[in-house]
Amino acid sequence: MAETGRAMIYRGLGHPMELTEYPVPEPEPGAILVKMRRANICGSDLHMWRGDLDLAALGQPMPVILGHEMTGTVAKLGDGVATDSAGEPLAVGDRVVYRYFLPCGRCRACLTGNDNLCPAGYITIVNPCADPPHFLGAYADYYYIRPRQTVFKVPDDVTDEMVAPANCALSEVIFGLEKVGFGFGENIVIQGAGGLGIYATAVAKDMGAAKVIVIDGIDERLALAKAFGADEIIDMKELKTPVERMLKVRELTGGWGADVVAELVGFPHVVLEGIDLLANGGRLLELGNVTPMLTCELDPSTLTIQGRSIVAMSLYTADALKKALEFLSRAKNRYPFERLISHTFPLEETEKAFEHQDKGLATRTSIIP
Repeated sequence: MAETGRAMIYRGLGHPMELTEYPVPEPEPGAILVKMRRANICGSDLHMWRGDLDLAALGQPMPVILGHEMTGTVAKLGDGVATDSAGEPLAVGDRVVYRYFLPCGRCRACLTGNDNLCPAGYITIVNPCADPPHFLGAYADYYYIRPRQTVFKVPDDVTDEMVAPANCALSEVIFGLEKVGFGFGENIVIQGAGGLGIYATAVAKDMGAAKVIVIDGIDERLALAKAFGADEIIDMKELKTPVERMLKVRELTGGWGADVVAELVGFPHVVLEGIDLLANGGRLLELGNVTPMLTCELDPSTLTIQGRSIVAMSLYTADALKKALEFLSRAKNRYPFERLISHTFPLEETEKAFEHQDKGLATRTSIIP
């Protein structure tokens, strides 16, 4: 009898995830079969599970295996695979982390070194699981790394807890802060102290921020932001209106405003507040809003008259993931990364884990197969 592996499959809105088994595939040439060790629940996973981002309505074939923040060990190597994407030797048993999407390598974006903009990358984030190789999502016993998919060996001094979110939140903020041109000695406001916001806080400090100001309304998140290097926090329970928060940011930046604001919350109206927090010539980094058809009404003169700009993105280049690993190794004793994961659940309780995090009972949840 063929070996099988478990997977939590999602059939669409209104259907709880259910445990099933699929045959474990043999990796084709250039592919890698990974034995999962840890998978996290990201905010975008919650959007799909709740139906804010209705996969079936958008034409996604169902069922699927959700999840993309993950790490595991090499179970099998396909023919021709001897190294990771950086040329480091790769063997069965090595811990790895990988991009969860697969650019085509041939379009205009890929050929100009901007494979984060490849249209194929977006459509390979979530994949149907009914047909082989089945294991193309995180909440399962295995994950199938396809040929040409970026993969890196995890440094020995970086734990599973630290590295599991590296291929999503950490890589995105590293890439985003570079693209928005954040520089040494600048002030930054971070809207939202979730996973993205906490990493953005630490990375901005690592890049030489003069002042990191974090806005949130949950005490635990604000405390975590301080632990990860925030110079100032703005509690939305105390400063309840956008105008109050704008005036506080002005006060904290010598009357000028932020050089960069990072919108990491994911609600359209937050973008408008973010623009108002900017100094003249400031830049808004937009990473939070990934759900289609949610809108806000913008007065373009708030950009043009004061020379403000918006830089937006959702994916990242392979280099950003490599830098994420280097950052974790460099900063492992500087920040309490172990506090980012508050709860763990076994694979068969993935649905319960989603309910738990959706109620705000966890800052970040891990699934352990």
